[in-house]
Amino acid sequence: MAIFHCPIQIIKRSVGRSAVAAAAYRSGEKLTNEWDGKTHDYTHKPGIVHKEIMLPAHAPPEFQDRSTLWNSVEQIEKASDAQLAREIEVALPVELSRTEQLALVRSFVKDNFVAEGMCADFALHDKGDGNPHAHILLTIRPLKSDGRWGPKCRKVYDLDSQGNRIPDGKGGWKNHREDTTDWNNRENAEKWRAAWAAYANRALEAAGRPERIDHRSYERQGIDKIPSIHMGVAASQMERKGIQTEKGNVNRQIAADNKLLKELKARITRIYNWTKEQAKAEQPQDSGSLVTRLYEAQAEVNRNKARYRSGRIKALQENAKLLAFLQGNGITSMEQLYEKVSAMNDAYYDLRGKIVKTERRLAVLDERLEIWAQYDKYKPIRQKLDKVKPGKREKYQQEHRAELATFDTAADFLKNLKESGEAITPKVWRAEAAKLTMQKDFDYQKMRDMRDEIKAVEALRKAADRLARDGQHQQKENER
Repeated sequence: MAIFHCPIQIIKRSVGRSAVAAAAYRSGEKLTNEWDGKTHDYTHKPGIVHKEIMLPAHAPPEFQDRSTLWNSVEQIEKASDAQLAREIEVALPVELSRTEQLALVRSFVKDNFVAEGMCADFALHDKGDGNPHAHILLTIRPLKSDGRWGPKCRKVYDLDSQGNRIPDGKGGWKNHREDTTDWNNRENAEKWRAAWAAYANRALEAAGRPERIDHRSYERQGIDKIPSIHMGVAASQMERKGIQTEKGNVNRQIAADNKLLKELKARITRIYNWTKEQAKAEQPQDSGSLVTRLYEAQAEVNRNKARYRSGRIKALQENAKLLAFLQGNGITSMEQLYEKVSAMNDAYYDLRGKIVKTERRLAVLDERLEIWAQYDKYKPIRQKLDKVKPGKREKYQQEHRAELATFDTAADFLKNLKESGEAITPKVWRAEAAKLTMQKDFDYQKMRDMRDEIKAVEALRKAADRLARDGQHQQKENER
């Protein structure tokens, strides 16, 4: 089934990563980074089915060589905390052939990145495990029209209302830095993800496939469905080996909860429509209504039990349960039954909306708490990096590459969260998550309890069908 998966990340030197190493891993090649002299050999990496470099018209032709391109990037970036490349990973629709997948990635990369002046190096990975995907490495620094690297940003002087420069009080002028491109705009993540969904859907349509993907969350799509959590590589591999993981268990519970919500929605919709039709058909003082006939049938069996076969008695005993439901809810007509089911329907949708809202908030809190845990765990390692002597710094970065990369990602997430106006309060998040979990469990139990009432009305419908058949049989007997 086609799925939407499109994470975006920056390859940063500050956490011991390099563009050359990233390119070698994704292409399955052996490349040497001229910046630090390290060789990265991934020639034995399985599952690489295609690799390709796409360049804008003004890029040097020699950039078609992977080593030349990314070593040029490494050499132009002098800072120890330089941003070297941007990576976009996309899940490829399994419904498409390899040729169709490749054409899809090419058109997406060409129109959205190369056309904007970026150099793109992409690779298609497929180990035959049902997870085909593409890695797209993009340059961050723009190229000048002559093919040389240009600046990422420029100095812009602040001006007063008359358009004059403003003194900074130190003999200079107030100024700020401004990006030379809009490639780092935050809005681009949404734009690129939306574009990938659109391109993939067009490819699926062209292939005659009904599947579609959507970059928006269920909430933004207006779908009352609980989203599953992202498994990650490690958990996915363990699950494929038959080893249950915490994330896998969460997704299995989410699937079961979604199944419950879907099942109850279908059942309550059917009985709602049926009672509505029955109420419309019922005439005032209708002696032949379902409710009246149930009462009469039960009175008959109570008077003449000996006349009925055991099977017939069992059916009428079931009527007694239905009558108990009707009497317990004060129902004496189909109109009142319809009102009861209508109230059940409203209660279901209110409860469903509440559950989905709670689940979505819990997903947000769980993500924040997981990222905070990573930040807190690897913070000492990152702090120690600042104290390591220059001669040993590079070795330390390589030894703790994974931890530093995880910390950097977590720090960026928390920074963006804070800039959006959210306070970083793990203790408050945990308390809220615990409270919402209790409320969610209570609401799910209420939802499960609704099954009993739904079952009673479904039984009423079966009884109606049975009484209708009995009536037809009796009519034929009378006509003989």
